[in-house]
Amino acid sequence: MSTLLFYDKAVVLNKNIHKKLKIKPSENDFSFSKKTNSVILAGAEFAEAAKEFPIVFASTADDKVVPVALLGLRNEENLFVNEDGSWGGKYIPAFIRRYPFVLAGGNDDTELTVCIDESYEGLNEKEGKALFKGGKNTPVLDNAIKFLGDYQKEYNLTETVVAELKEHDLFQTLNARFDLKDGRQFSLSSFMVIDEKKLLELDKDIAMELFKKGRLGWVYSHLISLSNMNALVERIPAEKDEKEVA
Repeated sequence: MSTLLFYDKAVVLNKNIHKKLKIKPSENDFSFSKKTNSVILAGAEFAEAAKEFPIVFASTADDKVVPVALLGLRNEENLFVNEDGSWGGKYIPAFIRRYPFVLAGGNDDTELTVCIDESYEGLNEKEGKALFKGGKNTPVLDNAIKFLGDYQKEYNLTETVVAELKEHDLFQTLNARFDLKDGRQFSLSSFMVIDEKKLLELDKDIAMELFKKGRLGWVYSHLISLSNMNALVERIPAEKDEKEVA
């Protein structure tokens, strides 16, 4: 899956080019993510995310496995964004909260560059809080960069943990069909979950290692979160009639 999704025009943030740039955040306006039905999660988010979203795993083009929060069952539909753009849940994934900023570049933290989505409506040169002053970052930008850095560290750890789980062959691929009360059906294909049977059959030394590293907490948060599938189905508006997810 794409790591940029709703970033339409992500460019490198430059203190010369963007010296007059200001940001005017739109309080509780998440309309930019309304066509995103899943976002990548860091493991540190699992405990909170599991209270509202199904957490599943998806394959990437480079054969990696990534954890994602399901926000909808159909393409281009986020069931947690209300008609007025407000967020219709309690927890907002960090992937969404970091917008319009993002880190881009190589795999090493030292190679990553701070970027911003120039298409974000809150960016202008007249209203809002400045990103630069006197050629230096303002606290607004420094706080955004710190958030990006913290998120990146957490996600790097997540990649390591998921790679371990994959190495132990703990994933299974599933397809699911959901029946709505009005007779419509929706399907979700080729998503991955932890195979609990394989987990319980792990060598005791490997299981103890996962336990001591704190990996099992993430695993069981994921497994518990799958019960949110039905709640997600219930969020689908009865009056809409669109195509099934392929």
